[in-house]
Amino acid sequence: MMTDDYKTIDMIDGEAFEPARPGHIRLTHILYLLHAIGLVIGAWSQAATMIGAFVFGWTSIIAIILNYVKRDELKGTFLESHFAWQASTFWVCLIVMLIGVVLYVLLVGFLVNWLLFGLVGLWAIYRIIKGWLALKEGKPVL
Repeated sequence: MMTDDYKTIDMIDGEAFEPARPGHIRLTHILYLLHAIGLVIGAWSQAATMIGAFVFGWTSIIAIILNYVKRDELKGTFLESHFAWQASTFWVCLIVMLIGVVLYVLLVGFLVNWLLFGLVGLWAIYRIIKGWLALKEGKPVL
């Protein structure tokens, strides 16, 4: 990776990254927090709304908007992987939620939806925790 004299390169696990600004690191922590709040709000009510709160709750909506607004500023830093991780988690949950709604409308089964939403809720919790822990260690999320 070519750099000019004014930039340094961060080496993380043998991979070169542009240095991340402290403000961007704080923002990434805040975005994980907003997604986690959405999951917690949903978990307090029921499994189906955990994913609903994650996808349609104001905390996750704010987080995903900021994710896309700030994404270009993080190109080449290890934080780019965190923003992609958060976005893919959000979109997979949205798609699964839509699939669950279609299954419910087709009367395939209410219990299938609970199982589907519960599993995706656990998957989303895992993704947020894994990503946040990697960020705390100053590493890209894989």
